[in-house]
Amino acid sequence: MALDKILSIGGKPGLYKLLTQTRSGFVGESLLDGKRVSVSLRNNVSVLSEIAIYTLEEEVPLREVFQKIKEKEGGKKTSVSHKAEKIQLEEYFFEVLPNYDEDRVYASDIKKIVQWYNLLVDNKIDDFSASDSEDAQSSKSDEEE
Repeated sequence: MALDKILSIGGKPGLYKLLTQTRSGFVGESLLDGKRVSVSLRNNVSVLSEIAIYTLEEEVPLREVFQKIKEKEGGKKTSVSHKAEKIQLEEYFFEVLPNYDEDRVYASDIKKIVQWYNLLVDNKIDDFSASDSEDAQSSKSDEEE
């Protein structure tokens, strides 16, 4: 399953798998406990494939950050807990993404990224390569240049 089917819903813990869209929103299934929730379009919802992390040069897609964590950890869960101290989280993230913008990426963001990565690994969602639609977009922009 690609990251374009995984959602973060504001005010709700964990991540959700997009099951179906409805007229007033969509139905998602929690990756934490498997419970289904109906979410309206008024909720603050983020699709993981559209999230990026600030670096000193550019914004790096979240899937690339997850891929770097996967390579560092050998496909296993992170060696640092999302409940670790701020300094430990920052040191860990610096190893994964050395040029991240420390002024714009907060410890709470790092905590969320570590927690999400571990949740995805627990649910055997570890293919962080670009989705088909992202591949089509990037090859289309390459052709235009």
